[in-house]
Amino acid sequence: MQARPSILFLVTEDWYFCLHRLPIARAARDAGYRVYVATRTRDHAPLLESEGFTVLAMDWRRESRNPLRAFKEIARIAGIYRRYHPDIVHHIALKPSLYGSVAAMLTLHSPVVNNLAGLGQGFTEKGMVGGTVSRVLSGAIRWLFRRNNTCTIVENADDRDFLVDDIGLPAGSVVLIRGIGVDEKRFSYSEELPVAEDGETTITLVSRLLWPKGVAELVEAGQRLKARGCPVRIQIVGMPDQSSRRAVPREILEKWVLAGDIEWLGQRDDIPEIWRQSHIAALPSYYREGIPRSLLEAASCGRAVVTTDMPGCREVVEHSVTGFLVPPRNIDALVEALERLVRDPELRRRMGRQGRKLIETDLTEEHVVEQTMAVYRKLMSVK
Repeated sequence: MQARPSILFLVTEDWYFCLHRLPIARAARDAGYRVYVATRTRDHAPLLESEGFTVLAMDWRRESRNPLRAFKEIARIAGIYRRYHPDIVHHIALKPSLYGSVAAMLTLHSPVVNNLAGLGQGFTEKGMVGGTVSRVLSGAIRWLFRRNNTCTIVENADDRDFLVDDIGLPAGSVVLIRGIGVDEKRFSYSEELPVAEDGETTITLVSRLLWPKGVAELVEAGQRLKARGCPVRIQIVGMPDQSSRRAVPREILEKWVLAGDIEWLGQRDDIPEIWRQSHIAALPSYYREGIPRSLLEAASCGRAVVTTDMPGCREVVEHSVTGFLVPPRNIDALVEALERLVRDPELRRRMGRQGRKLIETDLTEEHVVEQTMAVYRKLMSVK
């Protein structure tokens, strides 16, 4: 009897894997793969094990730049690859892709999938340090991602063009799969609810609470709107990512709450209900996103979106059709776009309906899973 093929996912956090890649792992399992997930475990290991996956505990430090720790992490990954010898390795996000590619080069002849969920802050920071980091990352990607039987998945056209045109990866090795998809049944379309009795329109941000996600910009925009006599409720859903030096401190969030600037709901599992009770989705990010999950879900629920004209964000919004794109860190433009939607309920309803159509075209979870499985089939056929 022929042994089952195996696939190993390398990802920093178990919660991130469950939130963003669980449907793909399930599809691989259902296609006959033995599934391994190498990750730092917190609360989600039992869920992964209940799916029939083998969890391999890692001790990642996601934002560490310590060379000694990097060496130790690569050695740990190489040991896992040597022991389990997966038929495919699927690296999720930039750091696992870099470290995992080094480990694979040392230990494996198996196909490698490097799945970049956006290029992140390393390619957006300015100045001498930012430029140096960008050059180092570009050189590492150029060296590691050009190996035979290696595929790089990106979530937006900007990242694809950057990797091919600027870094020099072969065009045939870079595959565009737009985001992680959205479960359009769970995030079903609904007409927006009437505004509250006090006349406030609810503007909601759902995100990890990092400064580059534009949290402070949205808070200031809300302050300006209220000062103009435009009644809004700024609702923020999510928690500070304590592993990131760019996390918005809890004390700042609590200060905004006390001042009446925001309602902070913390971490929530009922996101479809959050969008049902909201009128506008906002994410004024100045971060190189893949495609923000929250915007996919908001559009699927029929909410108009205001976000920035940044890689990833602009994949979800057709300007003036499904929402508005504004320049990053331009609060004047953000206020103008939000005010237009607050004062024109019919416009935002029309945009919400168009956003739902955009999701149904090619941004569903089903589309993404099938495209990813096609990548696996192609790599296995030439293994």
